[in-house]
Amino acid sequence: MRTVRSSEFTADRAWAALDIAAIEGASVRLHWTDQPYRWHVNDGEEVFVVLEGRVEMRYREAGVEHAVVLGAGDLFHAAAGDAHVAHPLGEARILVIEKAGSE
Repeated sequence: MRTVRSSEFTADRAWAALDIAAIEGASVRLHWTDQPYRWHVNDGEEVFVVLEGRVEMRYREAGVEHAVVLGAGDLFHAAAGDAHVAHPLGEARILVIEKAGSE
């Protein structure tokens, strides 16, 4: 057992992660970032939970780009094949649950 205090987690580079658990083919990781990620498509589902900070999540539906601002406690679910990119608005800590090996 262990306790993780997300507010104390920092990293030396954006999107660095602390591996929390591997659960039946899924990874649970705590990320710290202050920089945007990159557009990507996962080969499995992803649950993205903002623990601290604010993140503008951009995503495409039928070729049209949309955006939603997520705050602490908000989550975003991307199905397999959904194009999306996270843009933190300052520093953010994010819990990501996804298929192990996804980017």
